[in-house]
Parts: sequence; structure tokens; C-alpha cells
Amino acid sequence: MDTIFALASARGKSGVAVIRVSGPQAHAVVKTLAGALPQARRASLRKLHTSDGDLLDTALVVIFDQGASFTGEQVAEIMMHGSLATVAAVEACLVQDHSLRMAEPGEFTRRALENGVLDLTQVEALGDLLEAETESQRRQAMRVLDGALGRLVEGWRGHLLKAAALVEVSIDFVEEDVGNFDAMILAELNAVQSQLKGEIAGQAARERVQSGFEIALIGSVNAGKSTLLNALAGREAAITSDIAGTTRDVIELRMDIGGYAVTLLDTAGLRETREEIESIGIARGQKRAADADIRIILCDGPDTPPPVDVLSNDIVTFSKSDQFPHAQGGLSGVTGEGIDALLQEIVQRLSVMTARDGVSVRRRHLQAMTAAQHALESAIEKLGVEGYIPELVAADIRQAMTALDSLIGKIDVEDLLGDIFASFCIGK
Repeated sequence: MDTIFALASARGKSGVAVIRVSGPQAHAVVKTLAGALPQARRASLRKLHTSDGDLLDTALVVIFDQGASFTGEQVAEIMMHGSLATVAAVEACLVQDHSLRMAEPGEFTRRALENGVLDLTQVEALGDLLEAETESQRRQAMRVLDGALGRLVEGWRGHLLKAAALVEVSIDFVEEDVGNFDAMILAELNAVQSQLKGEIAGQAARERVQSGFEIALIGSVNAGKSTLLNALAGREAAITSDIAGTTRDVIELRMDIGGYAVTLLDTAGLRETREEIESIGIARGQKRAADADIRIILCDGPDTPPPVDVLSNDIVTFSKSDQFPHAQGGLSGVTGEGIDALLQEIVQRLSVMTARDGVSVRRRHLQAMTAAQHALESAIEKLGVEGYIPELVAADIRQAMTALDSLIGKIDVEDLLGDIFASFCIGK
């Protein structure tokens, strides 16, 4: 196994730069470089020298023992002054004097996976954490990185192992009176089945936390949709005009609303038109709005009915409230009236949508859990038939366990790793 290194902090001029070294020679290299090894996990000030004795820098050095590090290997971290020249000199020394290799993207994390420090769900969560833009994304990534999904899967596997053991007893001692274990087997399978259903039910909303929710602005022409979008953005994101049909296509604006990643969709105004381009824009807007998580329906006034049928998750209000001084409620993209209340309502709706407990967040997680659920449904159905064949029940249980093993990366994940680690920075 090669000993590798990489800059773990951002490349470029900085106050402090961190180089991480991992592998069987990590401690030996640092001892040569720094003169003496510090106590494990204790930062110590050291002078760094080349093999010719030239002073490179004064740095803080921390070492981690094998089995007690991020990668599971010997690890050292060197915190030096962050000038470009200093970093380049230390990197050159590691290559030329010590024959170390620059790490590939995600290689530190891949070693953590291979050494059993992280499971595949934690590796994915680390990638999500590095990409997190909002507070909800950060919190969700941290839950999975902390091992919540892995622990959940291990609990499920424990129930299935008990069920499988009871089935095997009934197979091995079929000619002996060892009792009827059907109720015990069924209890173990149902325990997993009910938890899987709950986890799957909240999957879509948790997945949207990562990808972002979509909120569509709907209204008639000149209802104030683009003005509202600009007010929410704090800039001119959309063209506003008194001319009907100004917005011809869906305008998208990515925002952080109350810690949630949200894409606002400004759709073309709803009206009958013979103009071909405007008709296409209206049709596209209606399609995107139908698929949105929340629709904000803007009426033309406090007494004007909504221009579309209202669905359960729609927010209905009237725009241009500055033109209706005696009306209660409403909002105005010009004066800002009602904007804060609208944002609070959006956050409340998103909070309700994501309130269901659960930790699975990716499409791959959903596919693995669904496969396990189908296998369990088959096993439970077979158990309900008098004179069932226990070998077939055992096969279904093994299939469910295989699906769960693939979820945490114990099997059949090699093809996924290239895509996962390609998004990681070099120092991870």
C-alpha cells in the first residue's frame, strides 16, 4: 500500500495550510521531516527540514495511530504557513526526498471505506456534507455521516439473522419435534417490514432536501410574479413590465429560504393567446408548476378568485397589495409588504414536508430498501400458507439481507465508487 499525501485545505494563499499524509510510512516520513514524532493526537511545534538539512518551515504536526485515524492507517497532518511557496516546497520534499505519491480525488475516504472506518452511506454523506449549501442539507448529511443509517441497517439485519436462524432450525430438524417457530419468525420479519415502510415513506422529502424544493409562482398576466421574484431575490432576476406576456419561459432562481434549498419558478402569465411563443411559454410553466412542491397562486386582487384550481399544498394570496390600501393580507413586491409572512409560510410548509423521521436520502438507498421490502413481503406471504417450504422462506430472507448489505456497501458497490469519489476534492 502506497503512502499518499495531499493538501487538505483549500489551495491558494492562506494563513494556514494543512497537508495530510496517510499510509504505512506516514509516521516514519514525518519523523525524518520533523526530527521527532509528537505524542499521538497532540499538536506539537516542529521545524521541517529537507533531507539536505534545509529549513522548510515551522509547523504544527499531529499524528494518528493505525486504527485510530480517518483512514484507519497511520496518518500525519502538517499545519504550516499557507504561502504558495511553502506548500510547494513541502510537497516537493515529500515526493523527491520520501517518494510519496499525491493522493487521487477521494482516496483518503476510499481507504477509510476499505479499512472499515466508514460504510458506504457515510462516504456518500461526507460527499453531501462537502457540497452542502444550506443548513437543512448540512444537518441531514451530518446525521448519515454519524452512522445513523448504518446503525439502522445493522438493526434490521439483526432481526433478519434471528429469523433466518429459526428457519434453518426448522429445516435441519424437520423430522424432530422442536416446536413451531412461525410466530417468532413472523414477528422478526414484521419488525423490519414496518420500519422499512416508514423509512421509504419519507424518502422523497429527504431526497428533496439535497436536490432542492421547487416553488412555482402562478398567476394571470401582470399579476406581479416577476416583481415578487425580484423582491425575494433582492435583485433584478426577471424582467418586469406593464406589457402583458413579458415572461415567455420559466425563469428559475436558486435560493436559501429558512435553511432549505429552494428553486423559485417564475412562470408565464395565464391567459388565452394565439401568439405561438407565448403559448409555448404558458404550457411549459403549467407543466413545471404541476410538478412543483409548492405553488404560490397570485390573485389579481383581494376579491378575485384564483386563476387555477387550488390544491392542498398551494399558498393563495393576492399581489400588488399597495394598490389595495384597505384590504387585509396580500403582498407587494414593490413595498415588501407581506414578503416576510410569505417566507415564514414557505418554511412552515417545508418543515412539515420534511418532519417525518428517517435518514435515507439517496435514490440508491430507496432502491435497496424497496428490494428488501419486496423480499420480506414474499417471505411473509409464504409463511401464511399451510405447509410452506421453509427453504423458500430462507431464500427470501437472504435476498432481503443482500439488499441491505448493498445499501451499506458490503457487496456490489465497486461500480459506484468511481462516480462517488470523482466528486471529492484531492485532500479527502
